Amino acid sequence: MGRPSRALLSREAIARAALEVVDESGADGLTMRALADRLGVKAASLYNHVTGKDELLDALSELVNQEIDLTPLQAGGTGDGAGDGVGADWRDGLAAYARGYRAVFLNHPNTIALLARRRVEAEGQLRGYDTLLAALVRAGLTPADAAEAAAALDYLVLGSALETFTAGFTRAPGDYRPHYPALAASLEAASTRGGGPSGLDDRGFELALRLLLDGLAARTG
Repeated sequence: MGRPSRALLSREAIARAALEVVDESGADGLTMRALADRLGVKAASLYNHVTGKDELLDALSELVNQEIDLTPLQAGGTGDGAGDGVGADWRDGLAAYARGYRAVFLNHPNTIALLARRRVEAEGQLRGYDTLLAALVRAGLTPADAAEAAAALDYLVLGSALETFTAGFTRAPGDYRPHYPALAASLEAASTRGGGPSGLDDRGFELALRLLLDGLAARTG
């Protein structure tokens, strides 16, 4: 079978291929040549659909943001059985949204370095922030407090997806004991709570999320 013709290319197809490259090879692996090789075309063909790396990243951002479920934030929405939307129980709705948001970037952690500091221009990003902020205001926050809450949620979700607490501790917990007894004791105790290597990371995220929700609840009162 010959190479696909240029007519088979589209902005979305290019973005999907770019996401595959980033997932497999990291942010540094995304070049127009690597992308063209993935699609089986000449690099010049890509420029019929994206003007360059900047527009490519916008398309990639749009694709990733499409995976984030906004349903828990919508008044009357249901999400994944975690509550009847923010309109009915804003804490459950926001928690369900945060977990889904984190899951997307746990699936695509290499995109964080590419997207986290870029301008917010992709339609999916803008819609997501607008939906989140509207939900927070409905919950009782002022617009200024809602903006701070959205920023805090971003720090929590993206930070926890980018860097795991447990990954840095490569020794067996007991091996830290001679010089770092508190560290050894805490890691050993945490391991008894189960969940495998990601258990502590997940529980740490849930603790931070709960503390955030408690703080927001105080502001809505």
